[in-house]
Amino acid sequence: MPLIPEEPQIYEKAQGPRATPASGRTAPTPRPVPGPRPVAPPRPGRPGPSRPAPPAQRAQRDAAAKPGPGAAAPKGPQTQVIPAAPEGALDAAEEAVDLLLESGRAPGDVLVITTGTPHPWAAHELSFGDASYWAQHDAGDDVFYADAAVAERAGARPVAVVVLNGGPEAAATALSVARSRAGALLIVCGDPKLIESALGAGV
Repeated sequence: MPLIPEEPQIYEKAQGPRATPASGRTAPTPRPVPGPRPVAPPRPGRPGPSRPAPPAQRAQRDAAAKPGPGAAAPKGPQTQVIPAAPEGALDAAEEAVDLLLESGRAPGDVLVITTGTPHPWAAHELSFGDASYWAQHDAGDDVFYADAAVAERAGARPVAVVVLNGGPEAAATALSVARSRAGALLIVCGDPKLIESALGAGV
């Protein structure tokens, strides 16, 4: 009889401590494991900062695109010099205009400014009066020829051609006006030394 109560007591004790501590030990062990799991949410936060990165890359692309405008940093039109004596500057300008038109430039894109003897076309049109002459300019469908003295009244055009067939003062005036009127290209026909001195005068 004493053996019967001892057996269940030993059996119960074996079950009791083994079951409870086993479950108790396993429970605390997984609890710390969830602890590191909340650390996982910061990982989704990392892609968050990477999202601002693409805008930074876009900014870099924009900066890379800015060198294009950076090319415009040297303000003003592209300048081309055609060496010519004062008496041959008008002929050189005529050849330059012909080449522009042959290359596809519209006649209305070109403004020609003379510093000495006016172009025959300008002299002819002015014979009909200023109103008729400037009406041709406003129409903008043909090459327009103007003297340096009145060139400031002319509007901007993609190409300006300066004919240095006059004196240094007129050359400086004509170059200054032409640079402000030329949108893309400035062609100067004349004595290179005269052009250098005019440009050195701050034109």
